[in-house]
Amino acid sequence: MPSVTHDDAPLLADLLPWSVAPPRLGRGWPTAPDAASLRARWDALVKAEGPDREALFGPTRSRTTQSAVAQLPGQSTGTGRLAREPGSCPEPVRVLRGPFDERWLIPDHRLIDSARPELWRVADERQVFAVEQTRVPDTPGPVLLAASVLPLSAGRGGRVRPLYRRPGGHEPNLTPGLLDHLGNRLGHSPDPVDVLAWTVAVARAGREGCTVPLTADPDVWAHGVELGRRMLWLMRRDGERPKLPGGRRPYVRSPLPARPLDLRYDRDEEALRLDDGRVSPVPPEAWDFEVGGVRVLEEWFAARTGPPPGPGTLEAIRPATWPQAWTSELLELVTVLALLAELRPQQAELAESAAKATITRAELRTAAVLPVPDAARRPASVLDHHEEGPEGQFALL
Repeated sequence: MPSVTHDDAPLLADLLPWSVAPPRLGRGWPTAPDAASLRARWDALVKAEGPDREALFGPTRSRTTQSAVAQLPGQSTGTGRLAREPGSCPEPVRVLRGPFDERWLIPDHRLIDSARPELWRVADERQVFAVEQTRVPDTPGPVLLAASVLPLSAGRGGRVRPLYRRPGGHEPNLTPGLLDHLGNRLGHSPDPVDVLAWTVAVARAGREGCTVPLTADPDVWAHGVELGRRMLWLMRRDGERPKLPGGRRPYVRSPLPARPLDLRYDRDEEALRLDDGRVSPVPPEAWDFEVGGVRVLEEWFAARTGPPPGPGTLEAIRPATWPQAWTSELLELVTVLALLAELRPQQAELAESAAKATITRAELRTAAVLPVPDAARRPASVLDHHEEGPEGQFALL
């Protein structure tokens, strides 16, 4: 059976055709690793008046305190001009701010330069967001991540590809005819989540973008789907807490300081050191886990301990001490990264099997699955109810 080269393998952009650039905030203060800081920042903003409020807000070409914008889909935030907003802080929501880094966001359209409402409209408990990662040559790490929460622009992340085009897990974001063609070749019709699971397990960087080798071998497909579903479970982190095998579990062995400033790794002891605090066991594979050439644990820690932009800014409002919730998140992150790293040998074996795949771009063109119809690359018209527009007006989508 001939091997499939990078040039033969279908593109991710042709399998999950609808994609959106991630929301871009334009200012850092509406996100934080803890929700309490966001409420305090909002209170400081609405207590300020006139030019002081505008300065704290951080105006851009897209947003000022005088901007009139529609409500974010699915949110109940105000639509009046922020310059005269007297209300309490909207309830923060979880978002993905960086690889494996969930934080909190004030979900108010008036605070976000480019919110991408089409993503908010399909964000629910059934949705899975696939996020392409910017390729950095000669660096390890996944080229495709998945999240249950909405991903934000974080510098290295690429386009966001929702698994479903409509709320409630309706209308998979798969090129028309793909599921039927896979069903004919595999002998059974795969679930959309199976296609995403396979994609996460085998996706790789190519000259034209992310490529996804496809197989017609039912056994290889089943193995890849099983592997990919475990990867999805670990990346999404929305179920039972993962555990390391053999009863190994990272613990706080020495108390963490009130405000740790330095993060180091001791390979001999397999321990993370946060100043004088110590967490172990931390497998070296977790410490070395990178995305886009950046060590995940270092970036996660820096986002919580790095110096704020400066006094007098809303971002300077932050926890005075290290919250217990961050310790729990750190222990879970160590576990997730270690377990994902353990799957890499299976991914390598799967890649060898997938290289013998027989479903090429040419085959998909012959089957009229490709080229992708233009409509499949555009968002669906998903709503039949009113959304609140600027200044309380309503618009029917």
